[in-house]
Amino acid sequence: MLTTDAGLTVVEDVFPDTLFPPEAAWRIARGITAPQGVVRDAWDASWWDRLAGADGEFLVAVLGHRIGGNDARWTRVRRTGDNVPGLIGGPGFVALSSDGGVLLAEVPGADGPRLTALDRLPERLAEAAVAAGCETEDERAQVWAAVPMQPGWPGQPGLPLHWAEWIGSNPAAPDDLLIRLLDVHTSFLHGCDRPAVLEAAVSHPDPQVRSRLADTFRPKITADQWIRLIRAEPSSSRRVLVAEQACAWDVALPPDVYENLLAGACRAEAAQLPGLPAEFLPALATDTRPGVRAAVCARWADLELPLRARLLADADDTVRTTALLAHHVDAAMPREVFDALPQPWRALEQCCFEAELEADLVLDADPEARRTLAANPRLSSRGVAALAEDPYEEVRAVVAVRADLDEDQRAAVRHDFDPAMMSRTLPWVADLHGDAEAMRRLAKSSHPRIRHSVARARRLPPDVVELLAGDVDRVVRLFLAESCDDAPEELLLEVWRWWDGSFSYPDRPRSHPNFPRTGLLRYADDPAGRMRRLVLDDPESTPADVVRCARDPEAEVRRRAAEDPRLSPADAVLLLNDPESSVRLTAMRRSRLPARVLAGLLHDRETAGTVVTNPEIPVPVLYRLLAEAEAHGPLP
Repeated sequence: MLTTDAGLTVVEDVFPDTLFPPEAAWRIARGITAPQGVVRDAWDASWWDRLAGADGEFLVAVLGHRIGGNDARWTRVRRTGDNVPGLIGGPGFVALSSDGGVLLAEVPGADGPRLTALDRLPERLAEAAVAAGCETEDERAQVWAAVPMQPGWPGQPGLPLHWAEWIGSNPAAPDDLLIRLLDVHTSFLHGCDRPAVLEAAVSHPDPQVRSRLADTFRPKITADQWIRLIRAEPSSSRRVLVAEQACAWDVALPPDVYENLLAGACRAEAAQLPGLPAEFLPALATDTRPGVRAAVCARWADLELPLRARLLADADDTVRTTALLAHHVDAAMPREVFDALPQPWRALEQCCFEAELEADLVLDADPEARRTLAANPRLSSRGVAALAEDPYEEVRAVVAVRADLDEDQRAAVRHDFDPAMMSRTLPWVADLHGDAEAMRRLAKSSHPRIRHSVARARRLPPDVVELLAGDVDRVVRLFLAESCDDAPEELLLEVWRWWDGSFSYPDRPRSHPNFPRTGLLRYADDPAGRMRRLVLDDPESTPADVVRCARDPEAEVRRRAAEDPRLSPADAVLLLNDPESSVRLTAMRRSRLPARVLAGLLHDRETAGTVVTNPEIPVPVLYRLLAEAEAHGPLP
């Protein structure tokens, strides 16, 4: 190990807590966030004595080991004797005293190593931040005129590619820049909502660009643009896939698109698309390919009786089995048909059975078969009653959320609900969200999953909202705060104390229309950092409140200060050295950093992708960064 070879004894790994992490120390040593005039050509042993202190211990991180990756922690080491540690002349390192007051570092560079020695580090960094924040307009202009510069981190290529990968997420980037970026990198399309850029992507000559747009999460494109994407796709399989995605977003496809899809090599897959006009079904049911005939069985209710009979007698086993399963969704399946099925699981999921066969199935020795049967919506009331008394908890749990139980029957099913399980909305409850009386009835259900599903409704009657807002199950209250536009202010504040948004409902409940927007200064001294964080949302908050939040002991409050436009450049520089990575990253993305600092971070391989999203970077500079990326060609 490098530290051992340097004559040091490893004590322990130390994760950043109150001290800044190694990558922040590395930026200080490189001069990005450090005071000027502290570079020294040589050290004497007294610097190591100041660093190590009375117990001989200090913190160290070596380039390529704890710096330049995701392993953000220090190594606590102890000097062995009075010798100077053999760290100089290696790959580069930063060392920090245990109290964070002294920093020594060697940073390799094109002109040789840069040696940095700093004492009184907190005071010096504060002074440097104030000095950096006093940057004049002329100084800023000079800095930006020189960007992009040569990278200052040797042996770390790829900065233009880092810029290209993230520049599309800069809110200051104009449409024209994003349209040019399509030829280099397209990941930004996942969050893009600009009509001109989306139209350029839909019309782009490169099929890969159009495919990336179709594959994005919740694409903000119109039905017409979806149809154009389908028509322009050269690959038959991709064409059907894009059509499936369009249908998932409730896009109604015109008949000529279906006709084109059915004429391709993926005819069987196209036959399963929802919304396929009935006029195509007869030709599909008599197609020469078994896969196509099997696929059309999914539209059993729309097939004429002669076509059904033909499929039930098909020579192909797969087609015949698929037709039988579709037929017995409504017609009771006899024992001889069930026993002849090669795999009975689909029948257990969806078919209805003759009484004697069903009576045997609910007693099947395999509990997984009974669990599957318990979810079958066509199970008779007698079968449901039998499985409600099943010896296995998993079977009874499935019965307990069936749509055909009344609430007395549901309450009688013995099962232990696990509150730690992920709770998804029950489809049959979601189908009733527009039925006020059904919501009133189900909101009183004894089963938490039923109430969870009711709480996911976008609109609910006032009495149902009041009932759910007082529910003892906090998941009910959470779902109400996330999904229901009628959730009351008191509930939203209560949920905010322990929840600040999920992937599916980002920033709820804070972004809820009923969340309070005034009177939030009363939380300035609240014991919970989550509530103190709200102070800056109040229109009567002041820059002094921003300063206070930037020095708050809890990271989430400091992170909120880092995104506030009133944060001073000096305080923004200080937050770059925060122990919490989310605070540092927010400061890089959102705050009004001095140009010298921003430019330095742009040329640091570890921060380039994050910082290029900062809207304080002038638009002409963004164009120059894009030009550098264009010169390297499209990203793989």
